[in-house]
Amino acid sequence: MLDEHKKVGKISRKEFLDKVSRINEENIEVTSHALFRLSEKQRKVYEGDKLKKIILTQNPLEIVEQLNGNLAVFYPYEKSYVLKMLLKLNINSIYIVTFYILNKQQMDEFKDGKG
Repeated sequence: MLDEHKKVGKISRKEFLDKVSRINEENIEVTSHALFRLSEKQRKVYEGDKLKKIILTQNPLEIVEQLNGNLAVFYPYEKSYVLKMLLKLNINSIYIVTFYILNKQQMDEFKDGKG
């Protein structure tokens, strides 16, 4: 794992949701990096509006602060999967840096410090 992605602490759901509640949907930006590795078909499924809705309406499972200042935010996702979003959270905006769909084993590895 790159040092900049190293976990430096956890953020409470309440603290995270309080910050997110102050940000309007139009101030959530999906960066080009978040979608670059997806096919055109996948981009239609994971368009920015769907990702924004998840941030604004779902309770995350866990929020981890990384050394680089980004947050790794984990949301429940379809059956036994987890959606991991890397977010840059500012006072008035959120940047969706990238996202991954993890299975339960990958989530457990992350919690154990291996991912």
